[in-house]
Amino acid sequence: MSSFAKMYIEKIIDLLNRISSEEDSNFNAAAKILADAIEGNGRIFAWGSTHSATTMQDIYLRAGGLALINAIFIPGLEALHTMPFGITSKIERLQGYAEIVLDYTPIRKGDVLILVSVSGRNAVPIEFAKIAKERRIKVIAVTGLDYSKSVKPRHPDGKNMYEYADVVLDNKAIAGDAIMEAEGMKQKFCPASGITSTAVLQCMVAATVEELLARGITPPVFMAQNVDGGEEFNKKMLAENRDRIFYLKQE
Repeated sequence: MSSFAKMYIEKIIDLLNRISSEEDSNFNAAAKILADAIEGNGRIFAWGSTHSATTMQDIYLRAGGLALINAIFIPGLEALHTMPFGITSKIERLQGYAEIVLDYTPIRKGDVLILVSVSGRNAVPIEFAKIAKERRIKVIAVTGLDYSKSVKPRHPDGKNMYEYADVVLDNKAIAGDAIMEAEGMKQKFCPASGITSTAVLQCMVAATVEELLARGITPPVFMAQNVDGGEEFNKKMLAENRDRIFYLKQE
């Protein structure tokens, strides 16, 4: 293994160790919010933009994941195929876009919205959190706290996304996200948040499963479709929770 590759792994392990030691109370707080929603017939939604969208999708429709998580996909920000290059950054700064999306999403008072944004400074994630809070929707924010605190919000209200959240899960991303440096290069390379945000989200799921089991509730978790009996198990579970799942074909 090259020394740079080994160094990157060591830096990632350090960040994961920090998450393990520093975020436990936040995982428990998020788990209680999600378990309350699951127990109380609430709905759960999740959103992220571009690379944060790919991170968010690791807890959506995933074997071993919570079946009740509904992903929100916004035109222009749902993936990495929008062209020309750079347009997604401009779209994410648009004021009013998040409110339109929330108006057309079946989310209501008492539901939960999970937001993933590494910097949390752009108008769309900020307005998602702000408007959800105003509508008494619980907000769980996944972000880099040091990163977000180091940059000014691109919104006239003067707050970044995390400041509107009920619970903040810190992925430990630094400003700019990349964590590697080399002589002769002005810019850093190899970002960390793709790994740490995914780890944070899966820790949140793990804590939620633990909380549900402590309450005597069977967690609505997908079984892998490619193991024997998995498809039948999932069909039964989805049918039992159909009123809270919006990604199924409506018949």
